[in-house]
Amino acid sequence: MGKGRFKVALAQMECSVGDKEANLAKMEEMAEEARRRGAELVVFPELATTGYLCRDLFYELAEPIPGPTTERMAELARREEIYLVFGMPERSPVSGSILYNSAVLVGPEGLVGSFRKLYLPTHSVFEEKRYFRPGEGAGVFNTALCRMGMMVCYDAFFPEVARVLRLRGAQLIVCISASPGVRRYYFEVLLTARALENTVHLAYVNLVGREDGLQFWGGSRLIGPTGSLIAKAKYDEEDLVVGEVDLHDADRAGVFLPMLRDLRPDVAGWVEEATRSY
Repeated sequence: MGKGRFKVALAQMECSVGDKEANLAKMEEMAEEARRRGAELVVFPELATTGYLCRDLFYELAEPIPGPTTERMAELARREEIYLVFGMPERSPVSGSILYNSAVLVGPEGLVGSFRKLYLPTHSVFEEKRYFRPGEGAGVFNTALCRMGMMVCYDAFFPEVARVLRLRGAQLIVCISASPGVRRYYFEVLLTARALENTVHLAYVNLVGREDGLQFWGGSRLIGPTGSLIAKAKYDEEDLVVGEVDLHDADRAGVFLPMLRDLRPDVAGWVEEATRSY
């Protein structure tokens, strides 16, 4: 499945907190520029449509999926003949007071799918459980480019998330993020590990700028299936970087890094058992 080769744009942006229209306009400009550079997939950060530190404003800014924002972005994808991944606060169709921190995938065919963040950090400067509910299920979707898996920021700290995406056929894992500078070292280490241990391409896109005193570090990157760095954005400023994915690289990597072939499902069972008694 997939094209074999395609270009991915890492759209590292600074958001205007609470100003959905300004953020969407910027996303449109960056997507158009990425298309001019030959990108067929553009990835934006976590909660790109609103900014990260909206707090109670999330209840006003959240939308259902599908909804006005996904329709607008899908129209952009159709016009530019491109795929887009972006983060937004999602309002549950069950109750207006239930929100999710979601990643959305749209393409020329319209809304492809969405994924609700599984792990919500609520410690240190983070208070996501105050506003959001955790998602359930893995986000893996078929596109004309590849089979694509999605996760959001803190999900990357849990190896089983990327592993499940890969085992369900993901050829590219997209991780959108709103990581402050204090977490930079952790992400730079673990993102490489997630790509390497699953012999898969991984596209990571982070916010930049300052929101209520919290500085986001950027450093977005495209990592190959052996952990090699294919493309990397600047630290601490907006950037738009394009890198190429060659899906055949994963096949070649699997020959001398055969971890997926050598997996033991019974060991995964041990993890579940140990977690329940931890």
